[in-house]
Parts: sequence; C-alpha cells; structure tokens
Amino acid sequence: MPTSTARVVVVGAGVLGVSTAAHLARAGASVDLVTEAGVASGASGRSLSWLNSAGARSEAYHLLRTVGIDRWRTFAARTGLPEGLRFDGGLTWAAPGESHRDRHAHELAVGYDSVWLSPQEVAAWTPGVDPAAVAAEGAVFNPGEGWVDLPTAVGVLLQRFEAAGGRLRTGAGRARPVVEGGRATGVVTGSGESLPADAVVLATGPRVPRDLAELGVVVPDGSTAALLLRTRPVDVPLRAVLNTPRVALRPAPGGTLVLDSAWSEREVVVRGDGGHEVRASTLEGLLAEASRVLAGNPALELDGYGVGPKPIPGDGEPVVGPVDGVDGLHVLFTHSGATLGLVLGELTAREVLTGRPHPLLAPFRPGRFGTAA
Repeated sequence: MPTSTARVVVVGAGVLGVSTAAHLARAGASVDLVTEAGVASGASGRSLSWLNSAGARSEAYHLLRTVGIDRWRTFAARTGLPEGLRFDGGLTWAAPGESHRDRHAHELAVGYDSVWLSPQEVAAWTPGVDPAAVAAEGAVFNPGEGWVDLPTAVGVLLQRFEAAGGRLRTGAGRARPVVEGGRATGVVTGSGESLPADAVVLATGPRVPRDLAELGVVVPDGSTAALLLRTRPVDVPLRAVLNTPRVALRPAPGGTLVLDSAWSEREVVVRGDGGHEVRASTLEGLLAEASRVLAGNPALELDGYGVGPKPIPGDGEPVVGPVDGVDGLHVLFTHSGATLGLVLGELTAREVLTGRPHPLLAPFRPGRFGTAA
C-alpha cells in the first residue's frame, strides 16, 4: 500500500467501512470514520458470517470471494481470534424433492474443495450433526469454508485504525456526502458537522441505494429483512457451518450458536416507519429447527436476536468503486460483506489512494447500472 497524506471520510462502521478505514489509515491517510449509531451496529452485527464461495456464481465473483477467504486465513494466522474466526468447513444438504448433485459437480469443475457425503459419513466429517436429519441423497461438505464473528473482528480492525491515527465518530446521525461541481468535497453529519475531504467512501450497507439516489445515481436494491438469533451457551461439538433446508447455524464465541433462515426472515414484519417486528412463534420455530439437526437434539434457549435490513444489490453481485459523475466518491455495497470484508477494504483503499483501478473489481462498478444525473 502506498503512503498518502489524502484526507478521506468513510461513512459506515460495519466490516466494509472499518476495513477500508484501517487500510487507509495504515497508508498514512488522514481518515475520519463516521457512523450513524455504533460500530457494527447494523448488518455486520446480525450476519451469519459464513466465509464461502459455494454454489454457482459468475467467474469474477467466485474469484473475488476466494481471494476474500484467503485474506481471512492470513488474518487468522496473524491475529488469532481463536473463538471468533474458524475454518472447520461447511455442510449443506437439499430439501426434499431437490438435489445438490449439480452444485457439487460445479464446485469440482471450478476447483472448489467439495466432498460428497452419505448421511452415514456426515458424523465423521462434521461432529455434532444428527445424521437422521440429513437428506437421504447425502450432503455437500466444503472443507475450506469457515465463519467469523464480525463484531470481534471489526473490533480488532478498529484498534488498528485508531492506532494509525484514525478518528472515529459514533452516534453522528445520518451523514451525507457533499458534492460541489461534480466532486465529493466532504461529508456533513446528522448534527451538521462538516468534514472536508479529498475522497469519500460510502459504506452504509442497505442504505447505499437511497444515499446514491439522492445524487442521481442508480443502484438497484434487493435488500431484505435479516433475522439472526443467538442462543445461550450449549454443550454441542459442532464446529462447521450448517446450511440446511430449514435453518443455517454455526458456533459462536462463548459456546453459543447463531442461526438464521430464509423462511424466518420472510415472517419478519416491516412496519411503515421502517422498524421490524418478530413473532415469538418465529423465534421458537427457528430454535426447534436448529435442535432437530444437531446430534442429541439439545434444548436451545434464546439469548437474543438482531433484526434489520440485509444489504443485497439488485443483481446479486457487489457494487464497488468510484461513482461515475461524482469524482472522489467511492461506494461499497454487497451481500457478501463477511467473506469480502477484508479484501474489499484493502482494494478500495488502494484505489482511493492511487486512482488506479484494480482488475479484480472491474466487473462490479456502480456504473453498470447507469450514471449520475
């Protein structure tokens, strides 16, 4: 990373914003990191954070995700986080009437580590799973996958950011880029504070499309509600990430589990004021589904949950890089924030400081949807 004296404001303190800010500050830039509420208080705080590139996706996106996983492995080797970052694989099986055989064949074809297991073989590869819950056809096990506790990892990145001289502003309210003469010249916080800058990085998660729309920039939004449950500590030997037809779950720090599912997210009620309501029956049902796939079917008790919008670009692929028509404005918007958190922060910081585009990010520019008005 080249050294720089640039002034940069990063808006958003989830994993993408904090990672970018830490890389910028390390390179010598003068960086203000601004967040509406607290650090990792949005999507990063309610993510299953499965580190993977499983299944079929574009070649460019698969490559970017595998590089993202590589960065987390380096982070684990240098930082540790024994309770917050693990690579014990991921296990997936299909719903009745469906099959993952084609997915397994595709993964083998692209060189992704993929093993087909019969229900009888599952326990040896992924302790803690009830073989009776596995589909009769078997399951796909991806040995190279893992998970990260994002609030813990973000805390480490934030320490590096502040040690390098970065300035954090929490509780700043909604911050907006200031654009003058077709160029981003800084940010105004919700309290009216003005932060001048040579470049602005917008990493506001599911609010990115709204923030860009105010500047005449079109980014289609596919964001949905996210619901992540955390259990009280439970004695189970599970180490892998499980993606099953009715629940996805993984271990978490302190002997707890975190879990989510598509069906439970669809049951979340989004109020007219943007708030969210979660039914007790949804929480109870998700805990029951998790118990059913675990060996011994342990009783799981709810410790808490997070609910809110999940950032998803309209075409499903990341939106990364400079905004056409607004010089000095960069954007980060992706569903795969956990897998891509480190690599996108690194490459975005490099592009901000050098002005040179990185080839890994070329397919994911915001300009593919249109230009600024």
